[in-house]
Amino acid sequence: MTAVVAVLGSASLVTACTPRGATPPGDDGLARFEHQEIIWHSCKDGPKDTEGAELDGAGARCAELTAPLDYRRPDGRTIKIAVSRLPAKDTAHRHGTLLYNPGGPGLPVRYLALRLRRAAPALAARYDVIGMDPRFVGRSTPLNCHWPAVTIGSAGADRGTFDRTVRLAKDLASRCDSRRSVLPYASTRNAARDMDVIRAALGERKISYLGSSYGTYLGQVYTQLFPHRTDRVVLDSTLDADAFGPDLPRTLGPSITRALRHWAAWAARRDATYHLGSTTAQVMHAISRLDQTIGRAPVKVGTHTVSSRNLPQLLWNVTAGDGDEAYASYSADVRVLVRAAHGDAVRPTPTLDQVLTDLAAPDADGTFAVQTAIECADRAAASRDPETYYRDIRQHRADDPVFGPLTRTVTPCTFWPTTPAEPPTDVHNSVPLLMVGDTGDPATVYQGQLAAHHDLENSRLVTLRGAFRHTVYGGLFAPRSACIDEAVNHYLSTGVLPSHDSTCQN
Repeated sequence: MTAVVAVLGSASLVTACTPRGATPPGDDGLARFEHQEIIWHSCKDGPKDTEGAELDGAGARCAELTAPLDYRRPDGRTIKIAVSRLPAKDTAHRHGTLLYNPGGPGLPVRYLALRLRRAAPALAARYDVIGMDPRFVGRSTPLNCHWPAVTIGSAGADRGTFDRTVRLAKDLASRCDSRRSVLPYASTRNAARDMDVIRAALGERKISYLGSSYGTYLGQVYTQLFPHRTDRVVLDSTLDADAFGPDLPRTLGPSITRALRHWAAWAARRDATYHLGSTTAQVMHAISRLDQTIGRAPVKVGTHTVSSRNLPQLLWNVTAGDGDEAYASYSADVRVLVRAAHGDAVRPTPTLDQVLTDLAAPDADGTFAVQTAIECADRAAASRDPETYYRDIRQHRADDPVFGPLTRTVTPCTFWPTTPAEPPTDVHNSVPLLMVGDTGDPATVYQGQLAAHHDLENSRLVTLRGAFRHTVYGGLFAPRSACIDEAVNHYLSTGVLPSHDSTCQN
C-alpha cells in the first residue's frame, strides 16, 4: 500500500539526518537509511482518523522512515516504517528517546505511545516517546492476505473438528502465497534493525526501550544485535527468547488453567451473585461440564453460536486481568455460557457479544495474517505434519482438556509458503536492564521469565508474587502495582538498576 504522504510546509518539523555521536558509516550500505531526513507531520490522516486527531491534540508528530526490506541487500527493495513521537514535556530534564512496544506481535503502536504517556506522565515528561508500527503492521507498508477468519480456533472435541481446523489453516496459509517475496523478512530481527535505523536517524547515540509481552522479545533481540546502542531497557512480562515462534502457545494450557483456578476461587466467594459453585472445585467442575456439553453439540447465545471451536477462546479471556472488575465481567460471561449449555434462552453480555462478533469476523485489516507472518519468519513450525499435532492433543486430553485442543493444534505456519530467511536469535548477553513480572502470568510463564533472566546476565528481576495477570507495569493492560511502578519509574528516571533481585506482594 502507499505510505502516508508527509505533510510539507510550515507545520512540518524536519529532523537533521546526521546522528549525534553515531558510529561512522562503514561499507554495510545502511548509511542512506541511518542518515535519512525525517519529515514530521500531522498524525491525523483524514476526518475519520480519531486516533491521529488524539495524537495531534497531545502534541505528537508522525513520520514514515525508509528501511530495507532485506538488510542483507540494502540496495534492494525498501519499505516504510511509520512512527509517532511525543516530545518530552520537561525539556530542561529531558533524558533522551524511549521506544515503546506493548506486545502482539502485529500490534500497531503509533497510537499506543499516547497510552503510555497517560499512564506514566512523570516518565513521559523526561523522554521523547516513540511509537513504531513494526514492519508490515498498521501504517508500516501493511501486509494483508485478506483472510476470511481472524483465528484458527480450537481443534475441538474430535477428529472431525480437528480436520476442519487443518483445512482452515491450509487455506489461510495459501492466501499468503502471493506475498512470498516479503514474508521471510517480517522477522523480529528485522524489526530490531528497523529500531536501530530509527535511533540513528533521530540522531541518538543510544536509545531507551520499554517492552511488554512480545515486546520483550523484540527488546531482547535488539540488545543482542546492538548491545552498545541501548540506554535504559525495561522488559515487562518477559518471554523466553528460545521459545518464541508459532509453537509458543503449545504448553500454555496448564498456566491458563492455573489462572482459571485463581478466578474460580474468587467466583466461589461470590456464589450468591454468579451461581457457579460455592467452592473452587465446584466452579472448576462447572467449567468442565460446560466444556463437555458444548463439545457434544454447539449452543446458541443470542444470535451467536458457541462451539468446541470457540469456547476455549472465550474461556481464555480469564487472562484479561485478576482484578475485581475483570473477574466480575468474566464471571458474568461464564454464567451466560453455563445457562446456554443448560438449554436456557440467553442473551450475551455486551463483552461476550463483542468477543463473539470479533471471533466470527474476517481479518479485514490483516492483523492476524501479519502476526502469523512474524511468527513464521522468526522460527519454523515444529512440524509440518498435522498428525504430529493431533497425537499431541490426544496425549493431553486428560491433563489439558479445555485449552490443549486450542494451544496444541496446527497453525498457518504448519503450511506456510516460505521458510525463515535467518535462524532464530540466540539471546545471551550482559546488557544492563530491568525485568518485571509476576509468578502467575498465564501467557509469559514465570519459568520462562526466569530462563530469560538467566540468559540476560546483567538483568535485575522484580517479581510480583500472588498475581495472575499478564503485564504488570503502569496499569496499561492489567491492574497496576505501586511497588512495580516505583521500581520501573526509579530506574528509567535515574538509570540506576537495583542492586539485587526483589519481590513485591500483590
